Amino acid sequence: MAWTWKYFGADGDPVEGADAGRFSTQADAETWLGHSWRALADEGVASVSLFEDGREVYGPMSLSPE
Repeated sequence: MAWTWKYFGADGDPVEGADAGRFSTQADAETWLGHSWRALADEGVASVSLFEDGREVYGPMSLSPE
């Protein structure tokens, strides 16, 4: 299984070019996001969705700190 993140801008369109990474577990993917969300937000990512082998598990989830 491969877990990946898909990134979206404030307009809801996908943000290309940001490294989505590939993770072997959901916990690894979520831990990585917990450490990386501020940098992603600084790059223009407004929300994320988590995918397992191409199937959306949840999202979009806002990266806004509020």
